[in-house]
Amino acid sequence: MNIDHQVYSLIDMAIAEDLGPGDLTTDSIFSSDQKGLAKLVAREPMVISGILIARAVFLRIDERCRFSPLARDGEYVKANKTIARIQGPVGSLLKAERTALNFMRRLSGIATETRKFQKLLEEYPCTLLDTRKTTPGWRSIEKAAVRDGGGSNHRFGLFDGVMIKDNHIKAAGSIDKAIKLARQRIPPTIKIEVECESISQVRTALKAGADIIMLDNMSPKKMKHAVDIIASRAKTEASGGITRENLVDAAKSGVDYISVGALTHSAKSADIAMEI
Repeated sequence: MNIDHQVYSLIDMAIAEDLGPGDLTTDSIFSSDQKGLAKLVAREPMVISGILIARAVFLRIDERCRFSPLARDGEYVKANKTIARIQGPVGSLLKAERTALNFMRRLSGIATETRKFQKLLEEYPCTLLDTRKTTPGWRSIEKAAVRDGGGSNHRFGLFDGVMIKDNHIKAAGSIDKAIKLARQRIPPTIKIEVECESISQVRTALKAGADIIMLDNMSPKKMKHAVDIIASRAKTEASGGITRENLVDAAKSGVDYISVGALTHSAKSADIAMEI
């Protein structure tokens, strides 16, 4: 995971939110030169994500902190595994604790959930994708966490792909018209994806030249029918209401991609603690 300017801005905002003008508890108990040693511990099995962000938090709080990672992003660890050790002023360790853990717990939770989905797809030639259903401001790091879990990223935002959804179709008047207008105004290298809720819409989108057809909230039987109709003339994506319980049924339909919003919007935070 890259720590770029945007991520540093997010870290600084999180630190300011938590620390404000100072830590009343820590500053009243510890001197600035009192040293400490802490470790980050995975209290349950998980896939690690955000270890470099945690390091950046400690160094942002105090450059004297020495952060030694003992696990890497994308690594599966067992319960009670020490994933990092940090040396530095004890006050700085305590000030950085919650912010560092908030990042790591959230991101490792996404990576772990993604790994669970990905393992179910090991026997099937389809790609697991995330969506834009991310925490505002966190998209780049949550999508990085999906990659750490073994998944792949769908479009990053509205600017890097054309996806014609139900409201675009309603406002434009028809699938045909929406595709025609988009094709006239985008570079020829950009693919057009169309969200379809029925077999009739699938036929229309295919005839109009869609590059990718999203099969939205379709039953596995209907998805299989749509895939047979499309017959590799366009890529196919299953989406809408995909869970671990119905994931394999969707994969069996023969789709090329399966997008799962739950990877980011519903992942449970992983249990990570800091121990002094």
